[in-house]
Amino acid sequence: MPRPRVAADSGPGPHGRPGDPLVDRFGRVHRDLRISLTDRCSLRCTYCMPEQGNEWLARSSILTLDEIVAVARVAASDGVTTFRLTGGEPLLRPDIVEVVRRLGEITAPDGRLVELAMTTNGIRLPDLLPGLVAAGLGRLNISLDTLRRDRFRDLTRRDRLDEVLEGIAAAAASGLRPLKLNAVAMRDVNDDELVDLVEFALAHDAELRFIEQMPLDAGHTWDRSRMVTRDEILATLSTRWHLTPVPGRGGAPAERWMLDRGPRSVGVIASVTAPFCGDCDRLRLTADGQLRNCLFSTTEYDLLPILRQAHGPDVAASIDDAIDGMLRSCVDGKLPGHAINDPGFLQPARGMNAIGG
Repeated sequence: MPRPRVAADSGPGPHGRPGDPLVDRFGRVHRDLRISLTDRCSLRCTYCMPEQGNEWLARSSILTLDEIVAVARVAASDGVTTFRLTGGEPLLRPDIVEVVRRLGEITAPDGRLVELAMTTNGIRLPDLLPGLVAAGLGRLNISLDTLRRDRFRDLTRRDRLDEVLEGIAAAAASGLRPLKLNAVAMRDVNDDELVDLVEFALAHDAELRFIEQMPLDAGHTWDRSRMVTRDEILATLSTRWHLTPVPGRGGAPAERWMLDRGPRSVGVIASVTAPFCGDCDRLRLTADGQLRNCLFSTTEYDLLPILRQAHGPDVAASIDDAIDGMLRSCVDGKLPGHAINDPGFLQPARGMNAIGG
């Protein structure tokens, strides 16, 4: 089924002019843009994509570096303060260091540099991390669902755990902080490793963030009964540590708890059982130029016609205005919540690798 798309001639959104904050109909101010660089990945996690038969995005549709920067620059002028690079696996993009360097040069209206973060599987970090840090990368999230080689191979369909662990070691040695490790909690898969994963993160000066499994797999095989809930995760961790809630979450996706009264902590992203939609401040740009206002949205806002019109000094300003208008239309179309728990919920046509993590 084709994804509904809002065309480039839809006109600017009704809320604000270029340079004004991106505020939706429910008063949420959007300050975070997740930028997917590719839908390709070096792993094949069962909760994300099938092992074979993937329909990859056409290479001609993938945004160029200049196109990514054009969107990011306008978003920053509208109050976006954080860019997070995602995929697929963002480190597979050949120009990844240059992407970081160019985005890292973008400033907010007050003159401060926009914060630059990345979510990765870590496999290419040992080779690329020095260049990424020098280019301006500020924060890292690395995915790690299990510490057991047999489980890792079954879950990712690739025998590459050692490479992921080497990437985590490189990140721990790099000085980038905070360093976060992400683990999707799955029943009868890794739910007996929750304490071990936190202990591993602590040993690497990192915070473990558990994620409830969401209906975002390309094969649409998500089963609620396989999901380990927020309350179950906390109950398991409470057998090892005293947990104290950390106040002041704001728009962050993770609730956090201090371990044994701190200073170390653990996070849980409970998008299914404890949604945080009311404070969501995120927009997403897919690798093929589609704006999305929610992971679970069934509508996309097509920037490609805007970005690929004839360029020149006389049209640069109009392109910026058109990007701004599409950002505002996307924000204005945002619903109050993702409705995962509603009977009529429809899973997005795209899998997580094509949307961007």
